[in-house]
Amino acid sequence: MRIVSGIQPTGNLHLGNYLGAIRNWAAMQDNASASGGECLYFLADLHAISMPHVPAELSANTREMVAALVACGVDPQRSILFNQAQVPQHAELQWLLNGTARMGWLNRMTQWKDKAGKNREGASVALFTYPVLQAADVLLYQATHVPVGEDQKQHLELARDIAQKFNNDFASPDAPVFTQPEPIIPPEAARIMSLRDGSAKMSKSDPSDMSRINLTDDADTIMQKIRKAKTDPEPLPGEKAGLAGRAEAANLVGIYAVMAGTSVDAVLGEFGGEGFGKFKPALGELLVEKLSPINQRFVDLRRDQAALDAILKAGAEKARALAMPTLDKAYAALGLVRG
Repeated sequence: MRIVSGIQPTGNLHLGNYLGAIRNWAAMQDNASASGGECLYFLADLHAISMPHVPAELSANTREMVAALVACGVDPQRSILFNQAQVPQHAELQWLLNGTARMGWLNRMTQWKDKAGKNREGASVALFTYPVLQAADVLLYQATHVPVGEDQKQHLELARDIAQKFNNDFASPDAPVFTQPEPIIPPEAARIMSLRDGSAKMSKSDPSDMSRINLTDDADTIMQKIRKAKTDPEPLPGEKAGLAGRAEAANLVGIYAVMAGTSVDAVLGEFGGEGFGKFKPALGELLVEKLSPINQRFVDLRRDQAALDAILKAGAEKARALAMPTLDKAYAALGLVRG
């Protein structure tokens, strides 16, 4: 088993990022190691330039994401952790696959329609073709499995279509160039909402820092944010059905459940009938207990830019070594002469 997954480097990481994606990488690493497989995790900095960006922020966010991943349990000694920009084979293979991908396939991509909006003529070519780069990201390493959420299923299907067409057009049936990766559906990620508005996702773009728990927040800040989180005047119900129509209450109970590794009904079994005056301190203390080790490691790592660069460099060297055989086969299959 070879698992390949990427994540765009974003700054100001928060509880939603951790529970939604990052902790799954650590769990997959542990499972793959136990079964003799391997994981390649990359920072998708080449994907990031498909949209307007600030160069200095991109480089800073790339290093910050490395710090967050390591702090949350991704081990560079057991996984290959790198950024795309240091492995030019990603961009090379994308170009080779552009001859196989079809305009009609890309035009049907839901995320292209969503991100380009009404101004498709003004969108970058990179935004249109980035699903081909995503295909290259996984096909380059002969990935057997790719974790996908609901919003990425279509892109994995595209990667499989590209692999199949390339193999049919340029390879013999008994010696395909590319492996067709299978999807891994991670455990359903907790949907973490804003502490100020239970109907909006927790987001780094929210102007209010009180709306989110950042991975950089210390214990006092976490307790303060939970204490001031928006709630309603009613006590907590005894069962999940009683949270209907109470978005803020449901969010806080949901956060408690996922951090404690239990169910919403179990949390309500303990706190049902209690007011938020009792529940909020308990939630704050749980978050401090679980996040403090991550916070300390993250803050320490983030300060050591040389160590972060060393992690990326070492991971990129391993990734390039794994990538070259596939890239060589793709060039040869296409009849391209290389020195």
